[in-house]
Amino acid sequence: MRAAGTELWDLKDDEKGTRIEMLFRDRSDAGRRLADRLVERQLREPVILALTRGGVPVAAPIAEALECPVVPYVARKIGAPGHPEFGIGAVAEGAEDILVSPSASRLGLSEDDVTALAREEQQEITRQVDTFRDGHPLPDIAGREVVVVDDGLATGVTAEAALRTVKRKEPRRLILAVPVCASDTASRIAELVDEVVCLTSSESFGSVGQWYDRFEQTSDDEVRRIVGAGSSDGGGSSSRS
Repeated sequence: MRAAGTELWDLKDDEKGTRIEMLFRDRSDAGRRLADRLVERQLREPVILALTRGGVPVAAPIAEALECPVVPYVARKIGAPGHPEFGIGAVAEGAEDILVSPSASRLGLSEDDVTALAREEQQEITRQVDTFRDGHPLPDIAGREVVVVDDGLATGVTAEAALRTVKRKEPRRLILAVPVCASDTASRIAELVDEVVCLTSSESFGSVGQWYDRFEQTSDDEVRRIVGAGSSDGGGSSSRS
């Protein structure tokens, strides 16, 4: 299903040779289109939390349009043993617990098993917080309008872990902004937030990268460059003024 007003600019084949609609040139293009939607909502001094790493280049045009900084926020998928690309759970920075997917039990894994697998991802969370925010804590978001940004949602387990953690900090309004998402994932996530801003969703989703022309992995250096550019351009500090 394509959202009204979203222009298709090309087509490409997925790995099975099926012709699919390709919506976005790259993450920056997706972010500019999302920015147009978010500007309409007239948010007041919002906090933009960009899920690392791919959500950061999407968030950059949004933060520019809303005149606020990009705050990198770290959440990590927990992969199945021997198949790290298959998510069986997720953990977010500042989380009190680990989100365990129903797929874990189908693989015969207990909650304790997933917790053990999460230790490596928790170490990576610490590394990214140190790398992207110099170890600084997140801004105080209680009572504020918060937009969590990612580059797309397939199963959405990582975004769900992030949103559950952010919600506990009691923002006044919590919005998830993504260029593209699977329809069933959007429905599930909508129960956690005040609004999902998604440019397009599909019941036959495939992978996030299929909806982009260029979908290279976002590097640590690119994240640091975007975050640093936002600070030097006078986007403001990440704390409440």
